[in-house]
Amino acid sequence: QVQLVESGGGSVQAGGSLRLSCALSRSGYNINCMAWFRQAPGKERDGVASIHTTSDTILYPDSVKGRFTISQDNRKNTVYLQMNRLKPEDTATYYCAARWSSYGSCSYTAAAFRLWGQGTVVTVSS
Repeated sequence: QVQLVESGGGSVQAGGSLRLSCALSRSGYNINCMAWFRQAPGKERDGVASIHTTSDTILYPDSVKGRFTISQDNRKNTVYLQMNRLKPEDTATYYCAARWSSYGSCSYTAAAFRLWGQGTVVTVSS
């Protein structure tokens, strides 16, 4: 059974940085699309970044563009989310997700993903 294992959450002051990691428990699984989502209490789960692991196509919503960077290390089967210039509104539980995409890019639509990590909490104080 393939699992996604996240790490790297924590507490930081506004303007600070954090890096989240998401590791696939084993390689060879039919996955070529990885994404990060976040969910604040009482709100929907929103995508913040996606990467097509074969084409390296990356997508971000405007809310994080220029502050968040998604990257991959294929040797480690790991995807990272570097978060800079964090704001209090970035406070949420962050989830990693994975799926197969038949296209050269992958959108961060939560309903399209079937494999999810357990989540890691990010708290940004003002």
